[in-house]
Amino acid sequence: MINEKRWSKRVDENIGITYRLIRFIFVIYSHGFSFFRTGGGAGGGWIFTGIAVFVSLIGALGQFFVEDSQFPFVLLGMPISVAAFCGIATVLLRLWEKHELKFYKGNRNWSDDYAFCRYTGMVKSSRGDFPFYEFDAYVEMRVGTQGSQFHSFNLIHRYPHRSPDPFTKSPLEFSFFADGSIAQYYAVWDMLQRYMDVSQPLPDVPELEPFRHLDPTTKAYDEAGKRGRSATYWRDLYANSSAEELKALREAHRAEVDSAAWGGRLDLMELSVPNYRETRKGEPEDVNAFGRFPWKAGKFLDRPESAPPSKDVANRQNNDDTAR
Repeated sequence: MINEKRWSKRVDENIGITYRLIRFIFVIYSHGFSFFRTGGGAGGGWIFTGIAVFVSLIGALGQFFVEDSQFPFVLLGMPISVAAFCGIATVLLRLWEKHELKFYKGNRNWSDDYAFCRYTGMVKSSRGDFPFYEFDAYVEMRVGTQGSQFHSFNLIHRYPHRSPDPFTKSPLEFSFFADGSIAQYYAVWDMLQRYMDVSQPLPDVPELEPFRHLDPTTKAYDEAGKRGRSATYWRDLYANSSAEELKALREAHRAEVDSAAWGGRLDLMELSVPNYRETRKGEPEDVNAFGRFPWKAGKFLDRPESAPPSKDVANRQNNDDTAR
């Protein structure tokens, strides 16, 4: 969950245990007995109704041995009752799908326990609050049981003695998820850095479009016409594009991210950490190839030295008690 103030890593709901239990029963009923499934396809209602009809047909064969005038009505009423029961579940599921987002918007609590706070430059956690520049990003390669490789993007606190876990003593660490190549993780890290940099506007992504006018830097940027898009660009795009068009746009964007020159980019972290540049001088030119074949180092690109920020920005960044 993300807005103009914080990028939350944990989201809770402002509801009690009794309400959670009632909602759990409601979801089991509406999703399990509906005639359709969320996302399309036949649901469990057809199975239960089919069983009721089958049992009724078996019972119809045995009515010749039962002298009861009410027996045919019982046989007919059972599948009708089951179908009605499943029909109500279908209606409730339709209502759930229509109003689910509104429900969660009214009850969710964007927890401050784990969040990246743009205005203060702090990373909040249950172990304490730490400046964003005290975290290092790394991409980790893991190997599955079948020999398959996959990667994860993690952000770890540089000073483990200041943020140890009470039980494992491990440092504070966050994980971010992205589909696709290693370049996608570089893009996530780039977006997080730009999000925490108040001298830059908010990243121009769909999730942040409703909040752009609430961030001072972004508001000034948009009002100056630098965005080059309408205020509702992303909303209109999703409203007026077909599923096929959106898929093509996502694939084109993914290809653009994969082909971007991520090596040799500025690293603003060196402005806050002494001797940081001595240990991290460059990145592989092709980050995707390096991730697949780490023993083939290939060509590394030196990062250009980062210029110090303006005096006004530096003063705000050095004072974590004020909004920035």
